[in-house]
Amino acid sequence: MKVIVIGSGFGGLTAAIRLQAKGFDVEIVEKRDKPGGRAYVYEQDGFVFDGGPTIITAPWLIHDLFELCGKKTDDYVKLVPIDPFYNVRFQDGSVFRYNGKREDVLEQIRTFEPKDVAGYESFYKKTESIFTTGFDLIDQPFTYFADMLKVLPDLIRLRSDRSVAGFVNRHIKDPRLRQVFSFHPLLVGGNPFQTTSIYALIHKLEQEWGVWFAMGGTGALVKALVQLFTDIGGTIRYETEVQEIQIASSPSGKPRARGITLMDGEELSADIVVSNGDVAQTYLSLVPARYRRHNTDKHITSMRYSMSLFVIYFGTDIQYPDMAHHEILMGPRYKELVEDIFTKKHLADDFSLYLHRPTATDPSLAPAGCDSWYVLSPVPHLGSDTDWTAMQKVYRDRIMNELERRYMPDLQKHIVTEHIIDPVHFRDTLNSHLGSAFSVEPILTQSAWWRPHNKSEDIDALYFVGAGTHPGAGLPGVMSSGTIASRMIARDAVEKVQ
Repeated sequence: MKVIVIGSGFGGLTAAIRLQAKGFDVEIVEKRDKPGGRAYVYEQDGFVFDGGPTIITAPWLIHDLFELCGKKTDDYVKLVPIDPFYNVRFQDGSVFRYNGKREDVLEQIRTFEPKDVAGYESFYKKTESIFTTGFDLIDQPFTYFADMLKVLPDLIRLRSDRSVAGFVNRHIKDPRLRQVFSFHPLLVGGNPFQTTSIYALIHKLEQEWGVWFAMGGTGALVKALVQLFTDIGGTIRYETEVQEIQIASSPSGKPRARGITLMDGEELSADIVVSNGDVAQTYLSLVPARYRRHNTDKHITSMRYSMSLFVIYFGTDIQYPDMAHHEILMGPRYKELVEDIFTKKHLADDFSLYLHRPTATDPSLAPAGCDSWYVLSPVPHLGSDTDWTAMQKVYRDRIMNELERRYMPDLQKHIVTEHIIDPVHFRDTLNSHLGSAFSVEPILTQSAWWRPHNKSEDIDALYFVGAGTHPGAGLPGVMSSGTIASRMIARDAVEKVQ
């Protein structure tokens, strides 16, 4: 059976590899000139910049793909552990060096607030229960409400109605430590004060299995998966943008995906279509409204979408060895800033930043004696009234001035190359609804069965993978969506034959 996968992000690559390994004839079509989706790689002036994501957790999900194909991960890409996972820096100059060593974490907590050690122990114990339940669901489909009913007792028991921040704050009192243990939802497009507490499992995931880096950057991991896919017979086409998903009637009376039409008018037929594009834009732009009884324009646009990002990729002709591979730079406000971004849709004057320095681990990503960087600021999506044409340079200068003033002396005179992306890039280049960086926001009422389904309710033979569908954003989430879709497709194909 012929399968076309739209997009070559981690979700699309995972689905494509699994389906090709199962005997399907799989072709990936990719809009851009290189694979990766949001994990696109920028190269300029001898520097290599990962577009993102840059935090790798749950490494067994990667190893599973290679093992499925009878291959070894190490023959394609080298994964190395990161220590510390992050430095979390605060306005008062304090730094929490966060890693996976239990005693190190406890000692850091003692340094900040000795009374919070017992609270952390209680918090960690509860994250173990959340992890056991939550991670069991990460590769299970929620196609029917009955699937949801099976897990509701566990979700109620674990108080998934609480937010991550609300959960953390019940156990930890120091305001800085509260930030350390609650910021993780921001890495998957969520508001810590509204994202369901199920996402607290990220802490357990990191503590148990670590944070990893692919030598050569995340792009090296993308390249490895593409090579694996083609080694087992898959094909991929670049600079191939989709205009429409072809849909026809079927004997069941339900519309069925039959292939795709490209922007140049070429038609590619298929038995199955998998979209790794943004789920909202796939429905709104690629599927005619007459076929969407459930996923109507009104339904799609009424959902809540994650924030966007402002990212500056830059290279310096000197190194800053005091900065770790991953730095979380907390601003003067926490909850109020998050409310500005998610609720008020207001671009504030202050910010919190994620600073990525991959040359701390792999110097080959920059010329000798230099550093490769990106600095990322969460910002409102395009539902706000920000004019990014006017604001791009202003906001860039604010961020660079802050980095230079607080962390990296004389930074701007040492910048030798630079590239910027903003919410407009997410909308126009990555085809993301409202320029959202992580698609559908991960609140409880947009999770599991309430999240856009991996199999379309409206159209047979149309499936979804990626951040906007179940289980959500982040590398484990999008790869698991690829696993879910591939299993559903294989099962549905068997039922069709029977």
